[in-house]
Amino acid sequence: MPTTSSLLIRRARILLPDGEFLVGDVLISDRKIVRVAPEIAESADREIDAIGLTLLPGVIDPQVHFREPGLEHKEDLFTASCACAKGGVTSFLEMPNTRPLTTTQAALDDKLSRAAEKCLVNYGFFIGATPENLPDLLEANPTPGIKVFMGSMHGQLLMDGEENLERVFSKGDRLIAVHAEDQTRINQRRQEFAGSTDLAVHSQIQDNQAALLATQLALKLSKKYQRRLHILHLSTGDEAEFLRQEKPSWVTAEVTPQHLLLNTSAYEKIGSLAQMNPPLREKSDNEILWQALLDGVIDFIATDHAPHTLAEKAQEYPNSPSGMPGVETSLPLMLTQAVEGRCTVAQVANWMSAAVAKAYKIPKKGAISPGFDADLVLVDLDKYRPVVGAEMASKCGWSSFEGWNLTGWPVITVVGGKVVFENGKLDTNVRGEALRFDADM
Repeated sequence: MPTTSSLLIRRARILLPDGEFLVGDVLISDRKIVRVAPEIAESADREIDAIGLTLLPGVIDPQVHFREPGLEHKEDLFTASCACAKGGVTSFLEMPNTRPLTTTQAALDDKLSRAAEKCLVNYGFFIGATPENLPDLLEANPTPGIKVFMGSMHGQLLMDGEENLERVFSKGDRLIAVHAEDQTRINQRRQEFAGSTDLAVHSQIQDNQAALLATQLALKLSKKYQRRLHILHLSTGDEAEFLRQEKPSWVTAEVTPQHLLLNTSAYEKIGSLAQMNPPLREKSDNEILWQALLDGVIDFIATDHAPHTLAEKAQEYPNSPSGMPGVETSLPLMLTQAVEGRCTVAQVANWMSAAVAKAYKIPKKGAISPGFDADLVLVDLDKYRPVVGAEMASKCGWSSFEGWNLTGWPVITVVGGKVVFENGKLDTNVRGEALRFDADM
């Protein structure tokens, strides 16, 4: 596929920033959207006839674990960014629990350097909080924010006491993103269920109460210091209802497709492929989370893409690791829900692109509008096909949604005005750019 300096997408059903659709053309030049109109007379280096396809802003996935450096047998930045391109994800924000941990400027610089060489899509990297690295948290740049593991973690990244957390919340003004599970509660429950190899106890050990206690503490500290807080992968109805009453304007929250669409019944069906942190919950939690998303209590969607090999997943619980891949299936999963009437296509695009750009202050992303970056995805909302794990670009080669029949699969993905994925084929010569996080947005 040739590299072009100008691109013209014709006769697409274009999602406009106001949520309405226009059947028309989009002209792109030098990484930017130049014009959006019912018909554009001029020509370009390359034209795409998009009749019958829907044009959406590229997905910004704000929580992924791409395993590089140190755990490349599960995934690496190249394979993960290939998976992103296939899934319509044009930008990602990656977490710090690699080896070495991303807790210093040097480690952040190393990831940025690796990504510049390898990534087909745009990228940003969180810096992780430890009890010792407060200066790094204040000064590291560029980063979307500070990642805090309140639980479900061991070693340096575990920040499981209010005193430790207060040191982070009380200094600086950078966004803090929390994995909200209470480690003390988890430790107590592990003792109660010690010796059990039943996967279903995972959701009982790291139960709703563990999640709620941590979310309550994070919100308490956020309010005390008026500190920008983001709650990662909200998983329980209890947390959603708490936030409905207590969430201030400077706090945001996200949910994953798996916490909306899967529940504890999945353990019997797919075993450890349903194991993640925080765990899957009950069907009633699915319903409450959906309503909170629709009502704006939950602001956007992330995948928490966290792959492991099938051999690792095949170990007996509790030795089986938690986490599942997600970047290739998130957009079709959510668009299928839209086509089936659970939400609208415009809502999906907002939750998966515009709202993420707004929350993380990523300039010129998340809308199809002149002056915005040309990060786009053309999807087919009329054609269904099943999820096939073996066909995934992700190195792990499996999906928790195996066999699900979905619509809205990407046909063409554009990153910075360049076609990176088209009709099943990747252009691995395309490279994304480091994301900017503009405090003045």
